[in-house]
Amino acid sequence: MAVRKGLGRGLDLLIPKDEGMPKKSIEKNKENKEPKENQVLTLSIHDVEPNRNQPRKQFDEDAIEELADSIKQYGVIQPLIVQKKDKYYEIIAGERRWRACKKAGLKEVPVIIKNYDEKETLKISLIENLQREDLNPIEEAKAYEQLYNTYGLKQDEIAASVSKSRTAITNIMRLLKLDERVQNMVIENLISSGHGRTLLSIDDGDVQYQLAEKILDENLSVREAEKLVKCILEHKDNKKNVEEESSQEKSMIDFFENKMKDILGSKVVIKNKKNNKGKIEIEYYSKDELERIIDLIQSIKE
Repeated sequence: MAVRKGLGRGLDLLIPKDEGMPKKSIEKNKENKEPKENQVLTLSIHDVEPNRNQPRKQFDEDAIEELADSIKQYGVIQPLIVQKKDKYYEIIAGERRWRACKKAGLKEVPVIIKNYDEKETLKISLIENLQREDLNPIEEAKAYEQLYNTYGLKQDEIAASVSKSRTAITNIMRLLKLDERVQNMVIENLISSGHGRTLLSIDDGDVQYQLAEKILDENLSVREAEKLVKCILEHKDNKKNVEEESSQEKSMIDFFENKMKDILGSKVVIKNKKNNKGKIEIEYYSKDELERIIDLIQSIKE
């Protein structure tokens, strides 16, 4: 069984150092005053609800059952982080613990009150799950997409927030272009995200799904899947007209463009000419981006 990671530096900073958990329990807010930010207290478990925008949608019930057993024996060692809503408290970090507490039959849960806007709330939920490696690649991609589309964070900002490279963020988000059936196969861990990125060169969703099933049935590696996709794109039917051949050639170019995007993490355009000649254009958006690409190319040479 894999060892679960701790909160990590990012979430540790959310826990007030001078307000640790008492040995037995935390005193309730007996005077019924409005709780203050950073205050540690206990709340009725029925007054606490999950964040509806929580990036993680699937939970390992066996792992939650195991956590519930631990809570029955040792109690809740780490309080949940919540924020006040109209008539309840919304979980920012700690939904697994909340679910395990319910399963363990607890009536109350220890919490720390925080006050964040929606962008910060989503970011913290994402960071918590990433630090525990709890998100599958599609959940992770959708969380990044939400940060990008809803809250206006650029990919560089997202990368800095979650301590990943911009290339990694780009590659993960591209998985959302897969056919929904193929995305579900990635979610269920039937094929890897590497297999999924290989299939992005195929535009037809039905063909993507057929190839994904072939990858699963024949237990193909990512490299073998790449060869399969390349063969499909290279295959020419003599009965096809020139227009169809041109479309197939474009698919081949798209395949190689996607491969280079994976490597460089930037937009790549291949302009193919006659006699298999042409040129490759690599886009960059800042001096730092240019230097990053040059360093990457030099490292490949070395």
